Amino acid sequence: MMNSLDLDKEIVILAIESSCDETAAAVVVNGRDVRSNVISSQIDLHTLYGGVVPEIASRKHIERINQVIEEALRTANMTLDDIDAIGVTYGPGLIGALLVGVAEAKAISFARNIPLVGVHHIEGHISANYIENKDLEPPFLCLVVSGGHTHLVRVADYGKYEILGKTRDDAAGEAFDKVARAIGLGYPGGPKIEKVSHEGNPDAIAFPRAKVADGVYDFSFSGLKSAVLNYLNSCRMKGIKINQADVAASFQKAVTDVLVEHAMKAIDEYKVDKFAIAGGVASNGALRKAMREACARKGVKFYHPSPILCTDNAAMIGAAAYYDYIAGKRSGFDLNAVANLRLGE
Repeated sequence: MMNSLDLDKEIVILAIESSCDETAAAVVVNGRDVRSNVISSQIDLHTLYGGVVPEIASRKHIERINQVIEEALRTANMTLDDIDAIGVTYGPGLIGALLVGVAEAKAISFARNIPLVGVHHIEGHISANYIENKDLEPPFLCLVVSGGHTHLVRVADYGKYEILGKTRDDAAGEAFDKVARAIGLGYPGGPKIEKVSHEGNPDAIAFPRAKVADGVYDFSFSGLKSAVLNYLNSCRMKGIKINQADVAASFQKAVTDVLVEHAMKAIDEYKVDKFAIAGGVASNGALRKAMREACARKGVKFYHPSPILCTDNAAMIGAAAYYDYIAGKRSGFDLNAVANLRLGE
């Protein structure tokens, strides 16, 4: 738990996040007080290609990272002299994109003799819940759902995690992107499917809810994605008109049902009274509603970040870095980007 000795003074973290296609910097005080949160998104650029192009993402990070950090400090009305530590995402993510943030953080740390703290990206997403939910403290369960990750995690304490289950193939957000492309909505898939699904019937098409035989909390979305593609191909072959909204709504419900079912099973087994969601897909209104209602039926308190804190951002990295920092974690100048970094490493 929190060390009260470390709360005698304000601990100011400059956080940097560059794991995918957002160049972000933030100033966070004592893990929960966000003084600035600057995000430079490349989404319009990558939309032209139907998804993130790693080489382009890396180049854009290089172009933007200094300005984003300067803006974060200016907005917080601080300078590097006020910073106690630098938190930076070092994995998982796109290796070239991660390297830009890690190199920048190490350079500032070396030049100004400021302690460096490497942060796991998923730990950042989990920690986003601390920012707006001041009463939230471990232990609790958290479902992290994003374009690259689907993890059901038991948060035993700050910085202590047990992965109960994760996807065996596609992440939930990845499945959203692929299905959105297949039904002609384009990229990014999550927000577009959610918007169109409001006009559709979620029970119109019976898509499968996959179970993983040897992993009760693991997820699999590739079969669902294939089922959607097979349905679309079958309709085209038979000359049946495809109702885009019904496909979107039925697919979204299939994903949501599986996520909620796994979450509720874990709540029962681990007997927790707090459950949180995080990651880009956690901003999905249908998922939030279903989780909120399922938690309410069990008397479990439900937490989620605002949409801006669900997407990749540096404030969440600053929150995670604070708890790592007061626990004594420090990174050396040999800190390197790790594309497939596992939680807990």
